[in-house]
Amino acid sequence: MFTILAVNPGSTSTKIALFRDEDCLWKHTMEHSHRELQKYPKVPDQAGCRLRLLLETLEKKGVSPEDLSALVVRGGLLKPLAGGVYRVNKAMAADLEEGRYGSHASNLGALLALPLAEKLGIPAFTVDPVTVDEFAEVARYSGLKGIPRLSMSHALNTRAVARRTAASLGKEYDQVNLVVAHLGSGISVSAHRRGRMIDVNNANNEGPFSLERCGTLPALALIDLCFSRRYAREEAVSLVTSGGGIFSYLETKDFRRVESKVAAGDMEARRVVEAMVYQIAKEIGAMAAALGGEVHGVVITGGLAHSALITGPLAEQISFIAPVTILPGEEELEALAQGALRALQGKEEVRDYK
Repeated sequence: MFTILAVNPGSTSTKIALFRDEDCLWKHTMEHSHRELQKYPKVPDQAGCRLRLLLETLEKKGVSPEDLSALVVRGGLLKPLAGGVYRVNKAMAADLEEGRYGSHASNLGALLALPLAEKLGIPAFTVDPVTVDEFAEVARYSGLKGIPRLSMSHALNTRAVARRTAASLGKEYDQVNLVVAHLGSGISVSAHRRGRMIDVNNANNEGPFSLERCGTLPALALIDLCFSRRYAREEAVSLVTSGGGIFSYLETKDFRRVESKVAAGDMEARRVVEAMVYQIAKEIGAMAAALGGEVHGVVITGGLAHSALITGPLAEQISFIAPVTILPGEEELEALAQGALRALQGKEEVRDYK
């Protein structure tokens, strides 16, 4: 049996869980106050502090680091790479510490894992980071030379639920074609062809609008807005990535409040939700076309998949494509541990980050 510690660093918390093979023994969230994090000018500077808290938590839980078989961490902003399980190595840690491909709290995962794994003499892994890129070449063309479409998505959760769905069909992931819609603060809809994610909308700047993101916007109107001198560049980026979508229409990012508005008869709230569902359905249809219409299943996942206000009409609208499976939430710690377990059992090749 293998004892695996999964670690998922976020902007104000670090989520950890201990697994014995597939069984989760416990989960814990370490909260980090804004005041505490302000001490560190750059995200990588937080690694030492978070590692100390991690070791203190293990001690309180009665877990000796020497009992661990492996560490597995959320992948940060890495270079574009194929999906799968990767060893955390010095090259990966160097890219994340430098922020070579962008700065994000998830970059801390490898920086926490590498020194501890080296000290303990155990492997450290990461699984399906957000920069998984398995695009079909035709999917890279945006329509304007010099601006390629980039693969960036909720790859960890979408590939995990794709595996679960394939298993429910009595098949392996590399034997099925699936469309997976991850519905969260951002929405990514991906096409999976026999174990490869061949296309996905980048939730930051294309696809359906979501709780706070604009998705695809009319290009000329967006150009006019950017040249209106109403916004600096940073403000415009914030507008489309965190000030758009449902928030721009209804002034809330809490979907429970949206549901309450709809239940109270607010017709504008109902129309906004219907419009979001409509755009999600269109994106699912587009990914079904990317698979040539050969789709074994459509999966709806992510936090918003808990809402019947979304999943009910969405499933009805897309059911003609393929059977619809609803798997709410995003069990990222479980997905990380499952990837590490496949690697330890020799069921999946471990890749090197170069």
